[in-house]
Amino acid sequence: MICSPRLARIFIALSLIISGCSNSDIQPSSSPSPEPTSSVPEPPPPLQLGLADPATVANPQIEAYLSQLGAPTVSQGVWIQTQDTLLANHQGTMPLPAASITKVATSLAVLKKLGPDHRFETKIGYIGTLQNGELNGDLVIEGGADPFFVWEDAIALGNLLNQNGIRNVSGNLIVVGPFYMNYEPDPVTSGTLLQQGLDHTRWPAEAQTQYQTLPGDTAKPEVAIAGSIQPTTTPPTQVKPLIQHRSLPVAELLKKMNQYSNNTMSEMLAEYVGGAAQVAQIAAQEAGVPTQEIQLINGSGLGVDNRISPRATCGMFQAIARLLHPQKMTIADIFAVIGTDPGVHNERSLPQKFVMKSGTLNRVSSIAGALPTENQGVVWFAVINGEGDVDQFRAQQETLLQTLMQSWGTTTKTFDLITANPSRQSLTAISQIVPSN
Repeated sequence: MICSPRLARIFIALSLIISGCSNSDIQPSSSPSPEPTSSVPEPPPPLQLGLADPATVANPQIEAYLSQLGAPTVSQGVWIQTQDTLLANHQGTMPLPAASITKVATSLAVLKKLGPDHRFETKIGYIGTLQNGELNGDLVIEGGADPFFVWEDAIALGNLLNQNGIRNVSGNLIVVGPFYMNYEPDPVTSGTLLQQGLDHTRWPAEAQTQYQTLPGDTAKPEVAIAGSIQPTTTPPTQVKPLIQHRSLPVAELLKKMNQYSNNTMSEMLAEYVGGAAQVAQIAAQEAGVPTQEIQLINGSGLGVDNRISPRATCGMFQAIARLLHPQKMTIADIFAVIGTDPGVHNERSLPQKFVMKSGTLNRVSSIAGALPTENQGVVWFAVINGEGDVDQFRAQQETLLQTLMQSWGTTTKTFDLITANPSRQSLTAISQIVPSN
């Protein structure tokens, strides 16, 4: 059994040669780095296997799990470890189609390049003259690649424009890219959505629904734009600034992306930090694994050519934990926590307090993260299943986790290593009027 120290020692003696590894920085984070908190232990580098990397399982529970899948064992991968001990391994270093586990790599690269407190800025200005609530000219929105600019943000901007005395625009809405709204990258589409969001008389049903989630005293904006949507790649000259909008911090954006496994957000963020190849390079270096263990064609996981090994998956989670440690944050600030956070995992039977990310493609199902246990402490866990029935894979993953938790012991302990920072919950996007000179 996995929780047995004797079996663990036998397994390690037969299959594991542990060696150190080092990480090197690609680009320093732009976020401030407060003093580390002594209460949160820093995760170690991922475990390294020598030439005797076992191709077969030396653990009865995992062996039984694999035998019941009804799928080729060569298409399955398992890696389970504590902070310093490998508990189970089946093809743990083999890159396999990982589906939305790819978003773990994207999260790691974004945190490395931007830091958890980076905010994307969107600027609103105008060309022309303002008089008696009329803008005789064009309204200009300059996007900053915010991947989570939605109806609520457009409503906030519309109310600020009204406060600034603007209710009618005689000219056009000029959209300077990259501006995304409601996950739409096309500037005409996103500009049209913004035009609707600024004027409550043009709200579609979806905007009306989102308005109902806002505080009861939120005003309904009315900024009527007479002209058309005019996309451009460079800002016009002589734009007079009106409003600055700053997104949620990166950490909170990643949390939403991972909770709901939002493919569009992950693609936007991956492109912002250099694209799939750059994400794979950063993720492998930070996780301390060979580059061949993380092979990506995009930042979302769509497509079987996104391949990640189970060991690299655990290593990426640990690398994220190390990057967040100086800000007194953990992986629970980036990924869904079972029993606490809503998301795509809502209908699954998973252990409480499991900090996790899952992935699903046709004939591929993956699940990974960190589990709090009574007997083993925090257990880092990655299972990738392929070439079989997805529903069956998901059910058997849940059964496996339940079986393992019976061995490891459920716990009421709070592990600082995987506990979210409560101060992050109050953070919001910020819209403010730019002071006139």
